[in-house]
Amino acid sequence: MSATPIAFPISEASLAALDHEAFMAAFADVAEHSPWVAEDAFAAGPFVRREDLIGAFEAAMRAASHEQQLALIRAHPDLAGRAAIAGDIAEDSRKEQAGAGLNRLTAEEFARFTRLNDAYRARFGFPFIFAVKGATKHMILDAFEARLGNSPQAEFETALTQISRIFRFRLEDRILAA
Repeated sequence: MSATPIAFPISEASLAALDHEAFMAAFADVAEHSPWVAEDAFAAGPFVRREDLIGAFEAAMRAASHEQQLALIRAHPDLAGRAAIAGDIAEDSRKEQAGAGLNRLTAEEFARFTRLNDAYRARFGFPFIFAVKGATKHMILDAFEARLGNSPQAEFETALTQISRIFRFRLEDRILAA
């Protein structure tokens, strides 16, 4: 039997009461197509504070092997990419990209994002990761161009840092702090 769908946001006080099934129903999709992060975070619980849960998600990602981290990075969609246009991305990603205006690009802007996505993937072997919540398309494009000059090692670390920000934004949206 599947868990009852969780109505968000939930209270911070209810975190400790979540059993494994309810926890996974609530948080398995926080890490893009990577429920193992929520599994590993759950093992660090129970959680009393939202900040502790956010920290557990980051710790799970940081403790993972390089191969797991790379798979997590690669699970993210291109920003304003073909999958986003086709609607083939996770709901959180769709909302976040729409909030940054990436669903309302001009033909020129879309072509620029496509060129940058392609150049970035060719250079680093994974998609450009940027926590877009609160950002504009111009901020994202500026970061895109600046980060193309990074070393592969620096960009791998930057991608993980951006994923940590994505965890924070998504968990803050789902859990009300006391």
